[in-house]
Amino acid sequence: MSRVSVVIPARDDAVLLDRCLRALGRQTLAPAEVIVVDNASSDATAAVAAAHGARVLAEPRIGIWAAAATGYDAAEAPVIARLDADSLPPAGWLESIAAALERRPHAAAVTGWGVFEDLPRVWGAPAAAVYLGAYYVLGFAAAARAPLWGSNMAIRRAVWHDVRDRVHRTEREVHDDLDLALALGPHRIIAADPRLVVGVSARSLRGSAQLGRRFRRAFRTLSLNWAGMPPWQRWAVRLRRPGDLPARQGPHDG
Repeated sequence: MSRVSVVIPARDDAVLLDRCLRALGRQTLAPAEVIVVDNASSDATAAVAAAHGARVLAEPRIGIWAAAATGYDAAEAPVIARLDADSLPPAGWLESIAAALERRPHAAAVTGWGVFEDLPRVWGAPAAAVYLGAYYVLGFAAAARAPLWGSNMAIRRAVWHDVRDRVHRTEREVHDDLDLALALGPHRIIAADPRLVVGVSARSLRGSAQLGRRFRRAFRTLSLNWAGMPPWQRWAVRLRRPGDLPARQGPHDG
């Protein structure tokens, strides 16, 4: 089974990072390395990461893309998995990531699902279904592929090195996961596997300012990428390349 590096960009997230790293310590498949990128934190984020034995990198440029890209660049294993500090992966998460990519040798990346674990149980799964369902449907339309979700995803290291100069890593107001999916282009396979599930915080839904910022980032991400290849061109490429959908592809692949 493939070795997997885990990258976690974090800024002022010591409490949730501690929980995430404890969960990684219980994995049935041990990570080859855990890289925490401290994005100019003012709290104990770096100290918490070091206490768990993570490889701590400093990225002084504030921005999720700058931090994530620093981690991806430094990763050494053939597969780079990504979590956010508020992600809570189950014990079999890394094993499932590795298995998902082994089942799909033609896939460049794999992405999963989440449940808002800090909401009441009756609301957590339905809220995630609405939020992530809308993201995946709209992202698929925009990219002609399933988008990536940064709280639960993995990419092959060789693919990252092929596309890393095409992403907008110096832009603060973009969604890095959607930006990466668009940079991968319509000719690469992104496998969307709903069996890969992690718990996440619902903090991204709280407050009109937070939601407004997420929408602005989405428009910025799309405008930057569509300038080079608008969605109709992406779909034209996708639809005339049936050969990039191999028979071994699973029913949920994008």
